[in-house]
Amino acid sequence: MNTLTAILQSRQANLCSGFFLAVIWGFFAYAHMLGFLKTHQWSLLLFCFSETLVVVFYIFRSKPKTISVNPLDWIVAIGGTFAPLFFRPALWGILPLANIAIIAGAFFQILSIISLNRSFALVAAKREIKTAWMYRIVRHPLYASYCLIFFGYVLTNTTLSNVLVYLIAMVFMSIRIFREEKHIALDPLYREYMCKVHYRLIPFIF
Repeated sequence: MNTLTAILQSRQANLCSGFFLAVIWGFFAYAHMLGFLKTHQWSLLLFCFSETLVVVFYIFRSKPKTISVNPLDWIVAIGGTFAPLFFRPALWGILPLANIAIIAGAFFQILSIISLNRSFALVAAKREIKTAWMYRIVRHPLYASYCLIFFGYVLTNTTLSNVLVYLIAMVFMSIRIFREEKHIALDPLYREYMCKVHYRLIPFIF
């Protein structure tokens, strides 16, 4: 294990990243609680709850067996994780019925997080390889749920800032998927898993 890897896996690095994530989440949760009190949209609370699960599981994630030290992996991981926490409720949306997408996405997100359990990662890292539950359907069910939630959120909370956050989050997520798979595929067990589960996000499509 080289020095950089040791630092990235250290308790201090985990505490710092967890602290900053918790602070940004605090502002995110506060804004969504206020948004719910103003609009009474239950989807805002559901979205807040699902993102809270992400933060909690990240803080209590297991120690990785390997972790990428590639700067690009860290940039897309931090950007992809933190960007959604800058979504903010709005009083208007171009398609209010898109709340259905938020509800469906949050449901899949919760199932995916439970399936993943403590094998949660911020940056590309190899922990215990999960192949059960949602991971029998697609290789990245958590990211698939994000696609639904973020899309529905922007349609029901339409502002320029939310659209920008959405675009940034989707770009980071797209890069992140391929970078993570490149790192984890160094493990022959994951390559075997890829042969069994062919699709990344959407069955029979991608």
